[in-house]
Amino acid sequence: DLKGTALTLKNVKKGDLLSIKDYNGTVLYKELINFSGTYKKGFDLTALPNGDYFFEVDKDLEIKTIPFTVKLNKVEFNKDAEIITYKPYVRQNDGLVLISKLSPNLEPLNISIYSEANGLYELAYSEKAEGTQTIERIYKLSKGNYKIFFKSNNKEFTKFINN
Repeated sequence: DLKGTALTLKNVKKGDLLSIKDYNGTVLYKELINFSGTYKKGFDLTALPNGDYFFEVDKDLEIKTIPFTVKLNKVEFNKDAEIITYKPYVRQNDGLVLISKLSPNLEPLNISIYSEANGLYELAYSEKAEGTQTIERIYKLSKGNYKIFFKSNNKEFTKFINN
């Protein structure tokens, strides 16, 4: 008679974000994980209306999506449809901005670099990196503040840097 669903996530870190979302992007539940190790929690997902949903685990360099369907108060997970989306990694070194991203399925990465002037950001450079499993780019930027906007796998990421 148990109506709960146990979720176990291995290798979580303090600061990872767990969410439950519907396919319209509406966040139904959000929790900031406050420890490192193995996360275990029970959820009563049968209370959700019939439809498709997913758990999303947002980590430092990846986002794991775990889809499930609720139908007639039953919950079904589709392990084959789990997806890991890798985030772009940005670091600065001696006036250079280095960007890397894993792209195992050759998914493209749109990169837009905006420079800040008088509190407003203007597009300084953009490109679409594609056709490789490891995307690596190096940019030499002048002194100043920048916003780097990324789009890949229908997800968007923003990084602010001061060069």
